Amino acid sequence: MASILIHGGTVVDGTGAAARPGEDVLLRDGRIAALGAGAAAGADVATERVDATGKTVMPGIIDAHTHLTFGEPTGNDELFHHRTEAYSSMLSAYNARKVLRAGVTSVLDADCLWNIGCELRDAIESGIVEGPRMRAGGQALMTMLGGTAGRMIKDEGRTGYATVVTGRDVMVNEIRRQIKYGVDWIKIMVTGLIPSMKGPEVKVWNIDELRTVCDTAHELNTKVVAHCRNSDSTRDAARAGVDLIYHASYLDDEAIEAVVEAGASMCPTFTLLGNLADYGEKIGTAPELLDVFRAEIEVTAKQLTKAHAAGVRFLTGSETGFAVTPIGEWHARELEMFVDYMGMTPMEAIVAATRNGAFAMRMEGPDGVGTLETGKVADVLVVDGDPLRDVKVLQDKQRIVEVIKDGRRTDLVTPIPEHKQRASDQVRFLAACPLTRSLALTEEDLERLSHV
Repeated sequence: MASILIHGGTVVDGTGAAARPGEDVLLRDGRIAALGAGAAAGADVATERVDATGKTVMPGIIDAHTHLTFGEPTGNDELFHHRTEAYSSMLSAYNARKVLRAGVTSVLDADCLWNIGCELRDAIESGIVEGPRMRAGGQALMTMLGGTAGRMIKDEGRTGYATVVTGRDVMVNEIRRQIKYGVDWIKIMVTGLIPSMKGPEVKVWNIDELRTVCDTAHELNTKVVAHCRNSDSTRDAARAGVDLIYHASYLDDEAIEAVVEAGASMCPTFTLLGNLADYGEKIGTAPELLDVFRAEIEVTAKQLTKAHAAGVRFLTGSETGFAVTPIGEWHARELEMFVDYMGMTPMEAIVAATRNGAFAMRMEGPDGVGTLETGKVADVLVVDGDPLRDVKVLQDKQRIVEVIKDGRRTDLVTPIPEHKQRASDQVRFLAACPLTRSLALTEEDLERLSHV
């Protein structure tokens, strides 16, 4: 494999160490071979040169919460009932290129339609598909009350991106089945929306059930990630042994203590809520929900700031894969939200998106990913700007001038063919609300008709 010398840039290595201006980085055989003075000395006439003068050189971004197999649905009905396995597989492969071009060199795709996540991971590793390095889960484990789809969830068996598990034996067998077919993580939907109950999601697993999942997965060297959208779920997930907690909405001090004591990691995934709060009006989100989404971010972020101060490890995740978080568009927004809502410095946010993300990839250690250190995997970005001054620069794909994964430069120039929406994959609504007479007619119309 050819070697690459990146010279003249300012290195932000992902460890949290201060930026180092004018430092060279040598990549060879898919690894970081040297940094600093030894880098230029180790280059030869065959070494490819990348001029990074005036630019930032940093690790590739790791997005720890994606849904690359979902096909950007507008809602659960579309996702559950308007997808086919073969077409979804091809669409996932098409979309994977967009992720890499956005500067994301690794992702955790914790639950998927069918088993496409594992197959996509393997296709990327085999060189069949161009995309980010992946770690994948199978279908999320639910009780019949789990998730955000209400009564669309079946009472048992597979349903959309999930499998409904009933009783300990079914849970254990499903975990073993998923591990047999190659998952890196087991995902649990610990909270769900119950149509007959007003308000946010509620906890729909008890702690003994959660412990069954964690114990079974851990015995087979597989980690567990949990969707937790209230405080009780975060507390019990941590106590049961969940390794990575998504959302942690509205967590209280007791839940923070449980997370700290258990040593669990957290991935808040503010991006989806932030997109809805900030831009929902542009895409038809109900106006009354906009303040609800923003309030959830603000309340949750205040508590997560305490967790960060207490030493909890944070990862960044975008929940890319829905219509409100289309693929290749918003992966780096989570860093901005960590800075704006949790008071992190840009450096702390970058560490969350690089070094800490190695945990999601199960690739920590001296030969892993996430930092620019000798011996690490050569996943590198060259950015035309300074993310330590304004971390939002990482959201501008025009400013990401080099994406190197496994020591290979990514083609950022050749256009990706335009993708048109397949009609059968999208739900077409006749109306967003009932067309009552009072809505359709003006007061003058109604007054005039009353005299006919």
